[in-house]
Formats: sequence, structure tokens, C-alpha cells
Amino acid sequence: MASNFSDIKTSQKPAVFKFFAAGAWTSSATDKFIEIHSPIDNAIVGIVPSVTKEEAEMAVESAKNAQKGWEGMLIHERVDLLHKTAGLIRDNVDLLRDLIILEIGKPFSEAEDEVLRTVDLIDYYAEEGRRLVGDVWESSAFPGYKKNKVAIARRVPLGVVLAIPPFNYPINEGAPKIVAALVSGNTVILKPSTQGTISSLHMVELFRQAGLPDGVLNCVTGKGEDIGDFLVTHPLIDAINLTGSFETADEVAHKAGMKKLLFGLSGKDASIVLADADLVQAADEIAKGSFSYGGQRCTGIKRVLVEEKCHDEFVELLKKSVSKKYILGDPRIKENTLGPIINDRTAGYIAELLEDAVNMGAKVVLGGKREGRNMEATILTEVTKKMRLAWEEPFGPILPVLKVASWEEAVATANQSEYGLQSSVFTKDIDKAWAVAEALEVGSIQINGKDARGPDHFPFTGFKHSGLGMVQGAKYLISEMTRYKTIVMNTKG
Repeated sequence: MASNFSDIKTSQKPAVFKFFAAGAWTSSATDKFIEIHSPIDNAIVGIVPSVTKEEAEMAVESAKNAQKGWEGMLIHERVDLLHKTAGLIRDNVDLLRDLIILEIGKPFSEAEDEVLRTVDLIDYYAEEGRRLVGDVWESSAFPGYKKNKVAIARRVPLGVVLAIPPFNYPINEGAPKIVAALVSGNTVILKPSTQGTISSLHMVELFRQAGLPDGVLNCVTGKGEDIGDFLVTHPLIDAINLTGSFETADEVAHKAGMKKLLFGLSGKDASIVLADADLVQAADEIAKGSFSYGGQRCTGIKRVLVEEKCHDEFVELLKKSVSKKYILGDPRIKENTLGPIINDRTAGYIAELLEDAVNMGAKVVLGGKREGRNMEATILTEVTKKMRLAWEEPFGPILPVLKVASWEEAVATANQSEYGLQSSVFTKDIDKAWAVAEALEVGSIQINGKDARGPDHFPFTGFKHSGLGMVQGAKYLISEMTRYKTIVMNTKG
């Protein structure tokens, strides 16, 4: 049964949304409001407040005040509330899917998959939370100690967690940050991305309807320039879990002080295709890994390094696969699988990278046309390491293909990047596959498969500028939301 969301917004058109703190939806007293325009047609999806510092303070204090009570609840009670939330999200799949489409331009099937995947994710994280246990140690295990000390090392929550998801997965990146923190006894301040706020507010309301105690989950809205510094430097915030760009994370890290920092960041993921690979499979997987949600994913394949011997054949297969799979058009229509770029600034940046590459000799072999925020799926060959497109992350539907002489050259080129999120390698030779995987300086490597974060219980992290202090995946992220507290008992023995 679909839920009623009337409490989260005003009845005027377009709706003005509220912020959520201390268990209540409240209209902001701010004089700053942000119109959320759809990247599809620039229509206003809604208006959100840039909350005042006093309102943000109220949210942080409510989270702090609620934390000990929430931590004191039996874990099965917390788990039951999270399962109930998953059920409510399942009941509202159509609404959340349509909001994601309107707000960030994600194609129909991908938006629906994001919501359904989130349902499974919450249920899985909730159950994984039941298995959060500590350790017992005896001093006799250490040389020179008699059997006279026993230590009970418990996993305890961090306290108040500031969760900052990215625009491209407002539900599927927001939910694990919230659920991992809540199931382990923390309380949460959610600061959604500006583009993605309305979807996030609806998700928060479903957590409320599931019965979370007041103050356990709070949501403040606005641009980082208005409330960002206030939140990341707040003395009552114990940890910051952020997914976004390296530049944003670097700024947060320098301001946050002695807080636990959990960052999932950018990537310039390389897919390596060796001459002995199944080229049809490689082309199909790389097409999906590069152009799903128009390449607006940190885990998207951002460049392909192909051995010269199979380059031409692979490119033809890749063009065929991309042309068949990615149809540019209004993402509200199911048949369209490639929607708009999120905003004009990003679209302009992509066009700049494309122009630079072409001017330096790259050839557009597929697509290349752009009208405003709408850009065809674009493939370039003859790309060299001197071009910006070989190194910079475009976050759009554009894929450079570079020739390499060997897998060793491919690895060396991949490792020259300042990022180290994920890579993939396509080959039938298991020894080569393993050698490539061992040599790549990235958090995870897919063998004969497209780059992807999931399944959501696998460990997932980033090296270099792609991450800091965080391993994603159910049990790993839950563990990151806790710290050890060791109680030592001195015995008579």
C-alpha cells in the first residue's frame, strides 16, 4: 500500500519541502530556498530549504540526545524496525522510481532497479547487524603472561554519524549509510545531495513511518556552502560517511578534525582487453559498464586499454553493442536507456574534454553529438596519454579507447592514474588475469565482467584518491560504524 507523504511538504505548487529533526517535519525559517529542476526538461520538481544553522543545530542535538537510548535498545528491536522500513520502500517502489527519474534523469529500468536493490540491501544489512559481535581474549596467549587476565572486547557505536550520499544514487547510496549506522547503534544526520534531495526526503519519511524513535534519524537540506562547514566541524558529530568527489572529500578532511572519516570517492576506472579475450563478451560487458546511467557513476568504466592485435575487431563489436543497448531519449519512457547529463556544468565539461581529444587527433567512431544536457553515447579511438580524456573523469556518456602493446603496458598506464577505485580485465588466460589483478593498484578487480560495486555484501573500497577509511559491503560497513571497547578482568588464577 502506497504511503501518505503529505507531512513532508506544503500543499502549494510547486511543493516546498520541510526538513526532518527530532522526529518531526518542520518548515524552515530560512530565507534561502533551492529549486530542484529536472535535468529532463528543466521543470521544477520541488523546492527545498537551505536550513539555518540553528535548525541544523537542532537536528544534531536531537541525534546526540537520542543516541544512548537507541544504542540501549535490543538489537532485534532495531532490526525489526529496519525490516519494516524495507517493506515500506517495497510498497512505494513506483513513487520512488518516478522521483529518481524526474530528479536525476536516471532511465526507467535503472531507477526501478535502484529502489528494489535498496529493499534487499536494507533487509540484508539488518540481518548482518545481528552478527555484530566482539571478542574474548586471555592473557595466557601472550608470552610471559600468566592466566590471570581476561578481556572482553565489544564493538560499540561511534555516536552521531553525518551521512552524505551522492546525487547519482540518492536511495541506494543513502540507505546503506543510514542502515549500517542505525543497526550498530548510532544515530544519523542525513545531508542529501542537492540534486537528489527530494528522493531522499521521501525515503526518510518511510523510516519515520516504520517507527524509528524521535531523533534517531534526521535530515537537513541545503547546499554545502551554506551548512556544510557547520556540520563537518560540529563537535557532536563523531563520524562522516561521504560519497563524492576527491576535491570535496579533501576539503572536508582538512576541516573535520578528529572525527572518523569514511570516504568513497572518484574513479578513472580502466578496463583492460587482452587479445585472447572473448571479444563479444568483453564488448557487451564494457558497454554496460561504461554507459549505464550515462556513465554518471564512480564505478563506471572511464577508459578501455586494448591490445593492438584485437583493437579494431573489439571496437567494431563495442560500437555494435552500445548502439543496440543505449537509446537516447526521455528516461520516463521505458524504451529509452540513456537520459540527460545531470546539469549544464557537467555537460559543458564533457564537451570540453571531447573537443580537446579531437583537436589532438582522437577520432569519434560513435555518437559525439550533444544538444544541451542530452549527449549520444560516444566512443573515441586514437586516444593517447597526452589527452585530458585519458586521465580526467568526465562523469558522462563518453568512452576513450587506447591501444597498448601488452598487458604490462596496460597495467602501467592504468596505475598512472591518481585514482584507484576499480578495474576489469578480459582474458581467457587465468595466469594473465591473476597477474593483472595482482599488479593493478585499485580496490577491486573484475575478471571477465564489467566494473560494478555489488553485490552489496562484497567488500568494496578505493585506493589512492578513490577512498579513505572505508570498506563498503554489509558486514564491513557495519563494522566501520563501530569501535572496540575493551574491558579487562583480573582473575585470581
